[in-house]
Amino acid sequence: MSNTNKKMPKNLTSIAEVEDAKLAVASETSKSQSRIVLERFLHHKPAMISAIILVLITLLAFTSIGYGPIPGWWKQSYLDAGAVVNGGKPTMSLLPTWLGGSGIQIGEHPFGQDSIGKDYFALVMNGTQKSIIIGVVVGLVATVIGAIIGALAGYFRGWVDEALMRITDLFIVIPLLVLAAVLGQIAGRGSSSIILLAVALGLVTWTGLARLVRGEILSLREREYVSAAQAMGSKTSRVIFKHLLPNTIGVIVVNATFAIAGAILLESSLSFLGFGVQPPESSLGLLISQYQNAFTTRPWLFWWPGMTIVAIALSVNFLGDGLRDAFDPRHSGKRRRRAGLFAMPTRKEKP
Repeated sequence: MSNTNKKMPKNLTSIAEVEDAKLAVASETSKSQSRIVLERFLHHKPAMISAIILVLITLLAFTSIGYGPIPGWWKQSYLDAGAVVNGGKPTMSLLPTWLGGSGIQIGEHPFGQDSIGKDYFALVMNGTQKSIIIGVVVGLVATVIGAIIGALAGYFRGWVDEALMRITDLFIVIPLLVLAAVLGQIAGRGSSSIILLAVALGLVTWTGLARLVRGEILSLREREYVSAAQAMGSKTSRVIFKHLLPNTIGVIVVNATFAIAGAILLESSLSFLGFGVQPPESSLGLLISQYQNAFTTRPWLFWWPGMTIVAIALSVNFLGDGLRDAFDPRHSGKRRRRAGLFAMPTRKEKP
C-alpha cells in the first residue's frame, strides 16, 4: 500500500503534464470561427473559380472603357458610330493558323459592330457595368430592408410580427415581375435612372431574406446571452444589432449573393421587355432586346451580352454556394451523403 501511495503523485503529475502539453498545442493551433469559415471557403473549388471569373469580368468592364471621369485603355467608344467594316463581323480570332484559322488576334472590333457602326465590345462592357451596379445596389438595399424587418419581427413577436409578416406576404402575393415592371417604368425615365431602378428593385426583393432572418432571430432570442443582455438593461436596438444580427451573418451574406444574381437576371428580363433600363442608358438585357431580331443574320449581337449574363449569374450563384457551405458545412455533407447513396458499389477482387 505504501509503495502504491508513493507512486500515485508521480503518475498524476506525469498525466497532468501530458494534458497541459496537449492543451498548449491545441491553444497554439486553435482557430477563430471567422478563420474556419475563410478556410472552408478557400477550399471550395467551384466558388474560387467563380470568384476569379467574376473579378476578371468586373475588372474588364470597368477598366476597358473607363467609368465616369476615369478613362479606360480601350480606344473605341460606345458612343461613337463609324463605318461598318466587313458586315460588322467580329475581328477576334482564337484559332491558330496551323488549325486552319486566321491566327490569334483581337483586331479593331473583337465583338463586332452594330448596325450603325458602334463598337460592340464597348457597348457590352458598358452594359456589363450597369448590370453589375444594379445587382450590387439591389443586393445591398434588399439585404438591409430584409434583415431589419426580419429582426424586428422575430424579436418583438406578437402584433409586430403579425403586421410585418402580413406586409411581407402582400409583397410575395403580387407577381414580382409585374411589381418590378411598374416601379422600373417609373424609375427608368428620370435622371440617374440606373440607381433609381436598382433601389426600386431592391424595395420588392427583400421578402425571402426577411423570412429567413425572422426564423433565425426567433431561435436566437431564447439564448442565455440575450437574456443576460436584457437583464443588464441593454437597449432593444443594442440587443438586436449587437447580439442578434451578428449571429445571423451567415444567412445574410449567403442570401445577399443570391439576391445579386437574381437582381441581374430580373433587370435583364425587365430591360428585355422594355420596362427596365431606358435609352440612352444601356444594360445587357437592353442590348439583347435591341438586337433580338438580328439573331439569325448577326448572332454575335445576341450571344455576347447573353453569355456575359450567364457567366455573371452562374459565378455569383456558385459563390453563394461556397459561402453557404463555409458558414454551414452540413449542406456539403448532405450532398456527399446523397452522392454516396446513389454511387454504384465496387466489386472487390478475389485474392
